[in-house]
Amino acid sequence: MTFTTDLVSTVQSRLADLGYYRLRVDGQEGPGTRNAMIDFKEAHGLRAREFPGPITLETLFSAKAKPAPAPVAVGNDPAWLTEARRLLGTREAPGAANNPTIMGWARDLDQWYPGDDVPWCGLFVAHCMSAGAPKVPQDFNRLGARAWLEYGDEADADNPPLGGVGVLWRTHKTKSWNGHVFIVTGQSRTALRGIGGNQSDNVTETWFDRDRLLGVRVPPGFNHVSAPSAATGALSTNEA
Repeated sequence: MTFTTDLVSTVQSRLADLGYYRLRVDGQEGPGTRNAMIDFKEAHGLRAREFPGPITLETLFSAKAKPAPAPVAVGNDPAWLTEARRLLGTREAPGAANNPTIMGWARDLDQWYPGDDVPWCGLFVAHCMSAGAPKVPQDFNRLGARAWLEYGDEADADNPPLGGVGVLWRTHKTKSWNGHVFIVTGQSRTALRGIGGNQSDNVTETWFDRDRLLGVRVPPGFNHVSAPSAATGALSTNEA
């Protein structure tokens, strides 16, 4: 869209009321706004382009506007895990360039972020949790992986929930601030499986050694199920 800040805010608010937009209403034309507009158009049989024309705006603000369907679940996936799966394959841009999708997460979250050469696992989880659990505060340094130990409520690290936010140490458990954060999708006796950002420079689903786990967090009141068991695959070795 190329409209005034006030109009973009109004469109965002209406899309949010209908359930298509789950990020902060800020009047900025970020990827979250464009994706919400595309989803709204698809739901109403309109040509799925990211900017709204007169017909789209008339439909959006009419009584004919339909609310967004509930997020499509994969088994027992919570909404934020559904969003994480949708983003699998998102990769940082090579060299000095930046992937606009990754940079859009920061802009939609009003999060300072200089470029995708800076580790972005925390930014990825912040985007997914804001999309799927928008009312849960993220009042900590969400770019810092270990800071996610302050998010929501503590969950059982020995039997983590599907969709839990897992926090790992990286480099050294106690002598380094380096870490990694991801969303839990599975478990075995010796490892956890999860989707995370900045894993080999992109969003992937992979396995992590349980010995690296510092904790698992969940949104308050989250009615969860245990992460499913599976045979352990190759362990992650690149999260920087």
